Amino acid sequence: MDSPTRVARTLLLWCPDWPVIAAEIVEGVPATGAVAILHANRVVACSERARADGVRRGLRRREAQGRCPGLTVVEYDPSRDARAFEPVVAAVEDLVAGVEVIRPGACAVAARGPARYFGGEEAAAERIIEHVAQTCAVESQIGIADGTFAAGLAARTGQVVAPGGTPEFLAALPIEALGRPALADLLRRLGIRTLGDFAALPAGDVLARFGFDAALAHRLAAGRDHRPLAVRQPPADLTVSTDYDEPLDRVDAAAFAARALAERLHDRLTAHGLACTRLGVEAVTAHGQELHRVWRHDGLLTATAIADRLRWQLDGWLSGGAARPGRPTAGIIRLRLVPDGVLAQVGLQPGLWGGTGEERERAHRALSRVQGLLGPESVVTAVLGGGRSPTDQVHLVPWGDERLPARPGDPTWPAADHPTGSGPGDPAGPAAGHPTGSGSGDPTWPVAERPTGSSPDGAIGQVGVPAGQSGRGSGSGGWSKGHRARPGGATPTRPELPPWPGRLPPPAPAVVLPAPLAATVHDATGEPVGVSARLQLTAAPARVAVGSAPPVEIVGWAGPWPVDERWWAPAEARRAARFQFLLADGAALLVAVEAGQWLVEAIYD
Repeated sequence: MDSPTRVARTLLLWCPDWPVIAAEIVEGVPATGAVAILHANRVVACSERARADGVRRGLRRREAQGRCPGLTVVEYDPSRDARAFEPVVAAVEDLVAGVEVIRPGACAVAARGPARYFGGEEAAAERIIEHVAQTCAVESQIGIADGTFAAGLAARTGQVVAPGGTPEFLAALPIEALGRPALADLLRRLGIRTLGDFAALPAGDVLARFGFDAALAHRLAAGRDHRPLAVRQPPADLTVSTDYDEPLDRVDAAAFAARALAERLHDRLTAHGLACTRLGVEAVTAHGQELHRVWRHDGLLTATAIADRLRWQLDGWLSGGAARPGRPTAGIIRLRLVPDGVLAQVGLQPGLWGGTGEERERAHRALSRVQGLLGPESVVTAVLGGGRSPTDQVHLVPWGDERLPARPGDPTWPAADHPTGSGPGDPAGPAAGHPTGSGSGDPTWPVAERPTGSSPDGAIGQVGVPAGQSGRGSGSGGWSKGHRARPGGATPTRPELPPWPGRLPPPAPAVVLPAPLAATVHDATGEPVGVSARLQLTAAPARVAVGSAPPVEIVGWAGPWPVDERWWAPAEARRAARFQFLLADGAALLVAVEAGQWLVEAIYD
C-alpha cells in the first residue's frame, strides 16, 4: 500500500433529498408529502414520506406508484436543481470563502479557515447550518473529514471525523459507498464487502485487474483523496443604485442625477478591468411602479455614453403627457444601473476601415435617443432568415437588439451555388435579374428544388411536388427532395442549413407589399386563367390587371411554384401557387393564386 498522504480538512454541506426540495422551491410541490423524482422512468430521489411507504431509488414508476398510491411524480430537471441551489451557495459564501459546488445539493469548503474564525470545526458547522436555515429556509447537514469524499460520507450522519481518523472511518462502510454500482457488485461477488477490505488490496493489482477508475476508487477507499478543492469565484456585484428623498419629476434634475450614477458605474467596471456593452436601466417611482429598459451598443460604453443613455431614458419616461403609455405616475425615488453585458476592455476589435467610426456613433446615438423618447419599437431594422415567401424571410427587430432571425436558415444562396446556363430553364443574359425575359423557361432554381425528371400526373402531396408549366412552352417535371445535381455533372457545395422546400427562388423582390393586391389574369382570348389542383394552367397567361388599373401584356412568366403549408392545422393551412410575371412596361411581379384569386405579393426592381 502506498504511504499515507496528508489531505486537507474539508467541510461539506449536504442538503438531503435536494431534487425534492428544489421541486418545492421552484414548482411548489410540497416536500412533506410523498414525492418522487423520476428520470428515464426510474426514481432518482424521493421524499421521507415516500421512503416510509417503500419507495426507493432505482424503482420503476409503476412499482413506486404501486407501493405508494398517493405518490406525486416530478420529472428530473438538473437545471432546476442548480437554480434552486444557488441561494444556498450564496448563503455559505456569506460566512466563508472558496466554496466548491460538488453537485446541486452539496458544496464543500476548506475547514481550516472557518474553524479558526468561528472557534473550532463544530462551531463553524453549527454557524453555517443555522445561517443557511435562516436565509434559505433549507435544512442541511455538515460532515468534516480529511478529503472531499470522506467529508461527503460523514455529512450523511452529520459527523466530524477526527484529523487522521479518516481511514478508520471509511473502513467500516459498505462497498456501495463508492457510488459505483457496477464495481461494487463485482467486488461483493468476489467477497469484498467493505471499503476497508477494498483498501487492503495492493494498488497495482487493483489497476491491473479492474482498470483506472477502480484504481481511483481504491485511493478514495483508503482515505487518500488528495484532490484540491476547485473553488469558484463569486461574481462581482457591478450594479449601482441610489435613492432620492425628493422624487425626481423634472428632466433637468434627473439628468444631473444620471451623470453621477453613470460615473459610479464606469469607475466600478474600470476597477475590474471591464467595459459595458449592454446596460439595464431600472427605476422605482413613489407609487411603487417599476420601470425597466435595456440599452445595447456595439462598442464600449464610456462614462459619457452611459450618462447620455440614462438621461435619454429618463427624458423618455418623464416627458410627454400624463396619458402617454409607459409614463410613470409619480416621481422617481430610486435609480439602478445593471451592466447586463460586460467584457474585458481589450476584448473589442474596432473596424479595420472605420466600421465603428464617428458617423456610425452619431447615427447610433440619434436612433437610440428616438427609442428613448418613443419606445424601442419606434426604430426597427430588417434581419434576413429562412422561409418560403419574402414576407417570411424578413424579420424586423428593434434597433440595438440582437439580430437573430425569426426562422432558421439562409433565405438565399450565393450566386456561385446556383446552376446557370443558356438553355431552357435558365435566365441567362441581361434578364437574369428578372424573371425569364423572353417567355421561355424557369428562373434560377435552388438546387434542392430544381425540376429533375418527370411526373405522370403532377399531383401535390408527394415527396416531390411538380414544377408544372413554365414559359410559353408546356411540360411538367417533378421535384426530387434533396437532389443536388447540376448541369454538367458538377455538384455544388453549400453549408448545412435547415431546408425550406418550396421557397421562392432568387433574385429576391425589391418591394414586398404589406397587403397583397388583387389582380386578374387573362389568356390571349380574354378568358380568365386558372390553376387546377394538379398545378395545370387552363391557358398561358397573356395579360394581367392589378386592381383597377388597365391590363398590361405579359411578355415572360415562370412557375408555378406550389405552396402547401401547415396542412396538419386546418386553421393555419395555406395552399397556393406562385408565378413570376415580366410585363411589357418593364415591371416584374411576384403573383400567387390562392382559392381561385390572383394576388400580387411583391414587385421586382
